[in-house]
Amino acid sequence: MSELSQLTPKPPRDRSDLQLICNMVAEGSKVLDVGCGDGSLLKMLSDRKNVAARGVELSQAGVNRCVAQGLSVVQGDADTDLETYPNKSFDYVIMSHTIQATDRPKVVLDEMLRIGRQGIVSFPNFAHWLVRYQIAMKGHMPLSENLPIPWYETPNVHFCSIKDFRGLANEIGATVEQEIAFDGEGRQLTGLRGGAMANLMAERAVFLLSK
Repeated sequence: MSELSQLTPKPPRDRSDLQLICNMVAEGSKVLDVGCGDGSLLKMLSDRKNVAARGVELSQAGVNRCVAQGLSVVQGDADTDLETYPNKSFDYVIMSHTIQATDRPKVVLDEMLRIGRQGIVSFPNFAHWLVRYQIAMKGHMPLSENLPIPWYETPNVHFCSIKDFRGLANEIGATVEQEIAFDGEGRQLTGLRGGAMANLMAERAVFLLSK
């Protein structure tokens, strides 16, 4: 993984995706959170869904914060370490605001769906209208509450839209079980699933996948 992608992505102020992900996970299931950061999602899943929760986090500081909360987290790199896990060893493998910071998103997504019966991925939508406006009209890379880090410091190394992600899922033979598009305030954009308007209006998205 590149030097920049070793930085832990700074999440947007609102993390409504964590609640959406929690809603997708079945009670008492076995979960692996890849790029688990400070353990916020793992803690939520442990407390609310009684899951057998494990995490992988690249930064030592993130691992320390997770362990301090009693969470089972190891230091590891999504780009290289997922291959060590057996097939279908988890009910869910989750990447929350992490896949765009990996060097090999296609390989990582394929590995997720190999080791998990289902995969859950959330990410910022780089085709949102404000992103397009800042590039087209102002001539600079976007900055917003959802994308708060300037281009020269961002851990995001692969800029992905909702349409791009659908295409990637199709390319690796994954089935989209559920897709939720939402704005910067966490409001779900109902009626936009699978359409061009979701790609234009949504700031973030969560996908539930199987293979």
